[in-house]
Parts: sequence; structure tokens; C-alpha cells
Amino acid sequence: MSKKRVLITGGAGFLGSHLCDRFIKEGFHVIAMDNLITGDLSNIEHLFKLPDFEFYHHDVSSFVHVPGELHYILHFASPASPIDYLKIPIQTLKVGSLGIHNLLGLARVKKARILIASTSEVYGDPLVHPQFEEYYGNVNPVGPRGVYDEAKRFQEAMTMAYHTFHGLETRIVRIFNTYGPRMRLNDGRVLPAFIGQALRGEDLTVFGDGSQTRSFCYVDDQVDGIYRLLMSDYTQPVNIGNPDEITIMQFAEEIIKLTGTTQKIITHPLPKDDPKQRQPDIRKAKEILGWEPKVSRSEGLKITYEYFKSLPREILFERDNKSFERYIR
Repeated sequence: MSKKRVLITGGAGFLGSHLCDRFIKEGFHVIAMDNLITGDLSNIEHLFKLPDFEFYHHDVSSFVHVPGELHYILHFASPASPIDYLKIPIQTLKVGSLGIHNLLGLARVKKARILIASTSEVYGDPLVHPQFEEYYGNVNPVGPRGVYDEAKRFQEAMTMAYHTFHGLETRIVRIFNTYGPRMRLNDGRVLPAFIGQALRGEDLTVFGDGSQTRSFCYVDDQVDGIYRLLMSDYTQPVNIGNPDEITIMQFAEEIIKLTGTTQKIITHPLPKDDPKQRQPDIRKAKEILGWEPKVSRSEGLKITYEYFKSLPREILFERDNKSFERYIR
């Protein structure tokens, strides 16, 4: 019997590359696709020698063609950090609109099941806490974060339209803050930002008074939840994240303790529309998927810190390791 074939867009990115690993481990033939705006081939170079792995350097916002059978598609192609989507807002909107349209069409032609990566950002700066799937959110569509938030909200709407109108097999995962090896050190997200500052001997920068909260899920747990959702029969959105909530100030203190550094914590004004609270309600994931996170934050942070410590010095001190100008059009 031939192996099932899966297409993973954004396959050279942080989460995408870990998904490639998981599907290879599960015995699939994996096709990764990435335009490498924010992805990095070093994340998947260990897979190139495998006969069951292929890579396409391609932008899914243009026409997408994959020869042969496809059984599953996972759409993870999108900038995911503020430093990225603020620099390339048009590309962020295009991959969440043109990209998802192309991939839903491909799934329909191939009769494949498709899972899309949505995000907790669809809840915006939430007025309910913790955030549950039926909450519609509090999003500013014309604010600086709107290009990402609305791209994901449109992506969910388009996916559900294909499900209801065409009967396409679809799945929607709402991903909360996820961390682990292969994160980009300088991508602007709080965890790599703190660890990078600690490793460089800089003071840790907290925005606002640090009372805003986040809930961090280790990448292995996140990937397991995504895999279970894909293989389930559930078609409505599902939160996948770790409900262990912590304030940003407490998190900065944890990083200082973890790294053994002596830096101070300094504060800057809170960016516009930055969410004050972020904690997933994961009752659906528990009941429907039998999933809940297993890796504690202390355990996951140790692994992640060791990964960042192992990076070459030039990456540690490189503040903006991508040239985006050539992609802006």
C-alpha cells in the first residue's frame, strides 16, 4: 500500500518544520512548501536525504500545483510575529486570502482533507477570559495588528464556506503562544526576545507594566494537538494551547532566573492593540481530541534555552536577519 501524502505549507518555518518531522515519523510522504520569506531551510535540511520528503520553494499566494495524489493539506504559510507582519503587511493579507483560496481549491480537486492554522489573535484584545471558541473577539481591523488578525479571521470564514458549500473536509486550529527549538531569535515575540536579550547581556524589555498575560505551549504538545485535530471528525475551530497563564513581568523574572543573568527589567509603552490577556479554554480539545499539554513551562524553557545558546554568535547579535525589501510590492 502506498504511503499517504501530505502537503505542509510554511514547511520551513518554526511550526511547519516540526509538523514535517511528526508526519515523517507517522509514516507519511511529506511535501513541504515555503517561499522562505520568514522560513529557513536549516529547519528542514535534516529531512532532505529522506526519500519520503520533498521541498517546493513556492509562494502559495500564486497558483499552487502539486502533482500526484494528496490526502492531507496543512496550511501554515504566514508571517506569525509582529516584526514580520508589520514589515510585510500585504503579503500577510495575501497568504490569508489568496493563499487559502488556492489551497482550498487544491484540496477540492485532490479530495484532500485540509487543516488551516488560525490563531488566538482572532480574539483580538479579548473581553472574556479565558478565551473559548464561541467568543467572537474584539479586533481592530484597521490597527497595526489588523493585517494579521483579519487575515486569520478571513481564512477561517473562507474555510468554513468551502466546508458548507462544497462539502470539503476541513479542520481549523486556533494556536496560542507556542515556543521551542527553531524559533527565530529575533522575530519579535516575547520568549525569544527575552532569551536573546539575556544572552547578549542586555536588560529585558517589558512593554506596558508587565501585567498583561500569556500562556505558553511547548511545540511538541502543539504539534500533537494539531495532529489529533486533523485526524478527528470535528470541523469547528479548536483552541490548542497551554492554559498555564503567567504575566509578562513574571515571565521576564523566570527568564532571568533560568539564564542566571543579572540584567534589570526595563519598561516601554505598550504597543497599540496589544492583547492584555491571553489564556485558552481547552475543554473542547480535552473532550473531543483527548488532548492536553504534557510539557511544563520549566521543562520546555530549559530545552529552548539550550537551543538558543547553541546558535552561532553572529545570529545572536543579528537584530534583523531577513531582508524584506525585495518582497514588498
